[in-house]
Amino acid sequence: MSRFVNRFPGTERARLTALYGGLLVLAGVLLTGLVYLLVRQGLYASISTAVTSSVPAQRAADEPSPLSPATPDAQVWPVSPVEPPSHVGAIKVATKTVSDAAEDAVLNRLLMVSVIVLAAYAVLSVALAWWMAGRVLRPVAVITETARSLSGRNLHERIALEGPPGELKGLADTFDEMLGRMEQLVGAQQRFAANAAHELRTPVAVQRAAAEIGLAGEPDAERVARIRTKLLGVADDSERLIEGLLLLAASDQGLERHDPVRLDEVVSSATTALAAEAEAHGVTATVRTHPLTVRGDAILLDHLVHNLVANAIRHNVRGGRVDVRCGPTGIEVSNTGPVVPAETVPLLFEPFRRLSERRHAPGEGAGLGLSIVASIARAHEGEATAKPNEGGGGLTIRVSFPTGDGA
Repeated sequence: MSRFVNRFPGTERARLTALYGGLLVLAGVLLTGLVYLLVRQGLYASISTAVTSSVPAQRAADEPSPLSPATPDAQVWPVSPVEPPSHVGAIKVATKTVSDAAEDAVLNRLLMVSVIVLAAYAVLSVALAWWMAGRVLRPVAVITETARSLSGRNLHERIALEGPPGELKGLADTFDEMLGRMEQLVGAQQRFAANAAHELRTPVAVQRAAAEIGLAGEPDAERVARIRTKLLGVADDSERLIEGLLLLAASDQGLERHDPVRLDEVVSSATTALAAEAEAHGVTATVRTHPLTVRGDAILLDHLVHNLVANAIRHNVRGGRVDVRCGPTGIEVSNTGPVVPAETVPLLFEPFRRLSERRHAPGEGAGLGLSIVASIARAHEGEATAKPNEGGGGLTIRVSFPTGDGA
């Protein structure tokens, strides 16, 4: 039956109607046939008994004659055998004839009534199956209409299907959750594109202004040197921004390599490489490591650690400190920077998000550091989380790796 329904042309409602209606009609045919067979099996005996019991002559013929001796002592005279009266045989023949005729009439009547009732039952079954299929598929129609009307402008709409828990209610709720994730992703991509365009347009505008204003008229050698230094600085910032965007795109695409990487060694080397920058900012960096091996891309993991430590150094206060720890489950970096509101912490992992407005100062960065950290962590099946430090300023960022093995 299921194969037939799957091959049945038309809509799902028509297929379900064929299935439900076919099953109901089949049940009706089986029930009608069973009733007919059961009635036919004992009908003749019932009619024959009823007809026989209603004829007194038949009973009189079967009773003993009053002339028969009543006691064993009575004298018995030989009596010649007497043939039964002819009307007794006629009654037996008439009884059989009446029983047969009554049986045929009842069976014909039963069959005709059964066929009529079965036809009406079949029509009612198909109508009921059509209504039932519509009721069952109504949530699917709602989901279809919602999906058909979706676009980038109305991703906030939800199905919000009301009803008792069930498969279709679960499907609608899952679809709503998927729409929520899509809305977040589309919103993040739109913000990313807008911010990337702004970040890339700013250095171009600075370069144009420097060239048009600084080199206007007859510039002397000193002015040309200043403009040259400015243009080179803007070019470096643009190069770092483009590299950050490419790194973010590469980490979002997943890993191409799954090599064992000693993450504790990566932490030590990355922190040592940033020692000069930490000294320039007046920040003291300390490192505590425990052997940890992670399967993944060594270059991406180096970028992850570098961005974590560099972010903690740059967003700090003079005389502050940075604590870097590598343990059995991952990396933890804590600094003593400015106070970070708890509600803004999740936003720091989005591209181009900063704690304060950008001032375009040297070494300020493009705001991609923590977003790159989160993307690389996801590529390694890890998770990056952050929380403000209690009793002071600064931030503590943890990157956990479920596949890491502590030695």
